[in-house]
Amino acid sequence: MKMKELFPGVYSIDGKLATKNLVPGKTVYGEELVEDKGIEYRMWTPYRSKLSAAIMNGLKTLAIKEGSSVLYLGAANGTTPSHVSDIVGEDGRVYSVEMSERSMRDLIEVCAARSNMLPLLADARDVDKYANVIAHCDVIYQDVSAKEQADILKKNSKFLKKGGYAYFVIKSQSIDISRQPKEVFKEALAQLEEVFEIVEQFNLEPFDSSHLFVVLKKR
Repeated sequence: MKMKELFPGVYSIDGKLATKNLVPGKTVYGEELVEDKGIEYRMWTPYRSKLSAAIMNGLKTLAIKEGSSVLYLGAANGTTPSHVSDIVGEDGRVYSVEMSERSMRDLIEVCAARSNMLPLLADARDVDKYANVIAHCDVIYQDVSAKEQADILKKNSKFLKKGGYAYFVIKSQSIDISRQPKEVFKEALAQLEEVFEIVEQFNLEPFDSSHLFVVLKKR
């Protein structure tokens, strides 16, 4: 078995991504578990996680690390948030915001096994609904299917510390299916210029299409 640490808490095992399992013996979405020197790792497929796809496509900046406080917008069933939970460890926190009650049922199950994950049933556009829970965060990760994606990130940026990072998945078809994705991406990023500077940006093909993955730093 060939293992290499790509980022603190993120590993390459025989060319595939993995995170150290915070809850040994338990899977979240049927992922493969691998053991090495008494430590269990969860394989992290880029076809099920845009953050995994971004790392596979050469992500250089990963501010999510042990002890980080992460505001995760669009947590869905908990697939990627669970890997974020592995990375931040027991001293970190993953505030997992999801508005779908169906997805929330699955997410609550994931969070029940992971003490560092907090499920929040809320619309990410309505930040006042969870403002009393989140004092501040080191990182925002946003993967939300909505027309006003840039506005959602801008509203939630009040929770992000100065110099903190935001990982923004822009879904062009959720914003305007009739326009070219490049135009949609450019317009969305222009709306964030006052609050953020762009650190990195790239597409997620071949793992995902019509998405732009952007790393931003709060001014």
